[in-house]
Amino acid sequence: MLEAVKYLIGSAGASGFGSRSTGEEVTAAAPDLRSITAIITGATSGIGAETARVLAMRGARLVLPARSLKAAEETRARIAAAFPGADVIVLPLDLSSLSSVRCFVARFLALHLPLNLLINNAGKFSHEHAVSEDGVEMTFATNYLGHFLLTKLLLPKMAETASETGIQGRIVNVSSSIHGWFSGDCLRYLDLMTRKKIRYDATQAYALSKLANVHHTKELTGRLERMDADVTANCVHPGIVRTRLTRDREGLVTDLAFFLASKLLKTIPQAAATTCYVATHPRLAGASGKYFADCNEASPSSLASSPHEAGRLWRASESMTAPRFGPEPAFPSDSPDEEM
Repeated sequence: MLEAVKYLIGSAGASGFGSRSTGEEVTAAAPDLRSITAIITGATSGIGAETARVLAMRGARLVLPARSLKAAEETRARIAAAFPGADVIVLPLDLSSLSSVRCFVARFLALHLPLNLLINNAGKFSHEHAVSEDGVEMTFATNYLGHFLLTKLLLPKMAETASETGIQGRIVNVSSSIHGWFSGDCLRYLDLMTRKKIRYDATQAYALSKLANVHHTKELTGRLERMDADVTANCVHPGIVRTRLTRDREGLVTDLAFFLASKLLKTIPQAAATTCYVATHPRLAGASGKYFADCNEASPSSLASSPHEAGRLWRASESMTAPRFGPEPAFPSDSPDEEM
């Protein structure tokens, strides 16, 4: 009950921030990010767009991967209008496609830019059962597996940048408290769901993907330490906010539900705060493998805290993302101006 009251009134936690803090407020301690290059997935709307805006305001160079290049260009135009001189690069990426992930990484590396910050923010809630081109349930493929491969392929560049610049790299995985709604065997459920051996439950599919984000963070932290890479990985729950995630179910029922819950909802600037805090605040230098909510360290579910399950998922993810027909081409043949 006390925690609920603290949330509603926005009481500050140990970090000095709380549920009502905004991205601009939490980045005030890191006002000059001109030395930072950041990749932010899902930055064309909602929390991702606000995260991009705040980091651009602080001077960071942004790389915005997007499935819709039109939406990404609109985001870039808005940022440029607000902050003339902002350095924003748009590249195509469809996270549900492993081939597209590899193409994006090839394009990015060809730019010969540093990489200090990777924010895996993009999220999808599939109301209907669908399978990706790689044969994986669509919500899991988009929210987790694409980010898993993206992170893996960019890690060498992040480690190299940290070594050359002396600036610690940071990876931020955006999860959700909904990860705690899933219990059971993750991989078995994914297999049964993908093959339609069980009834498709959109909420459980989403919860599974967000649990995978936490597992990814935990296992990645240990691997970064063993690599001796000066890169941290942390996970965040942004809070409950109405974004385009519900765009497929707009209507009276959805509108009524959000109206009744309006006192619990965050604004988008508030929802972006935890991501911005974990990505930039000097206090978190060296902090890794942690889960944050309302800009403060929190505890994930017991299942999400299992090292065994995190390692098991990692091994399965490596198998699912392994090239099946030889290595990908060094650079994609399609034009970067074409929407993927």
